[in-house]
Amino acid sequence: MKELDGRIALVTGASRGIGKAIALKLASQGVHLVINYLRKRSRAEETAVEIRKCGVRCLVLQANVAKDDQVEKMFGEVEKEFGKLDILISNAASGVLKPTWELTTRHWQWAMDINARALLPLSQHASKLMGRGDGKFGGRILAVSSLGAVRAIDNYAAVGASKAALESLVRHLAVDLAPCGVNVNVIQAGAVDTEALKFFKNRDEILDNTLKRTPAGRLITPEDVADVVLLLCNNKAKMIQGQTIVVDGGYSIRA
Repeated sequence: MKELDGRIALVTGASRGIGKAIALKLASQGVHLVINYLRKRSRAEETAVEIRKCGVRCLVLQANVAKDDQVEKMFGEVEKEFGKLDILISNAASGVLKPTWELTTRHWQWAMDINARALLPLSQHASKLMGRGDGKFGGRILAVSSLGAVRAIDNYAAVGASKAALESLVRHLAVDLAPCGVNVNVIQAGAVDTEALKFFKNRDEILDNTLKRTPAGRLITPEDVADVVLLLCNNKAKMIQGQTIVVDGGYSIRA
């Protein structure tokens, strides 16, 4: 019997890329899914079709995670449909790619709201629904970050700063939620060739340089990140708390 069979997971930004890979990986282990999207419902529904092929339920919900009222409504739907939540994956991300001297307060606030601040209300609502199962699984909250949280990347100032704030918030949430049996961690992913990377003017250069510097000899994939999510949701990982797990094939250890 699969350890996570019958659990309920909410994945934000799950209609494509890393979020979709995470949702499908969890579904393959018998986890029922709530997939959140912002704009393209058709794409989210296509993902839901793939998820349901695993024999699990899937609820599709639109919400801007930067809007507290929409987040509250989303969790109301989750509670109505499932009555509980076991796993929260905060994956939705956005931001403006500009050099620092071109950034406006609006650019900065947009990145911070979606990439960092959103985790706070998401976690507050999620933790209230966790621990309603068999008592052996308090809950898991995982956030997806990037190497830009600790490295300077061209035109990545607003997003990188928001990811750094996200990682700091994870540590504080981990301390507060540990007594409730909820594990909170963050996955810091290296360069992944997703649609988001197409917005970088130097995309090809980033991918080429990353490949050359990665000891593993290949770029990481959304599935690589999803595999680590699965590991952290496993009960054997219950003493991993408040940590930043780097998934980059060894890229960041090179001088």
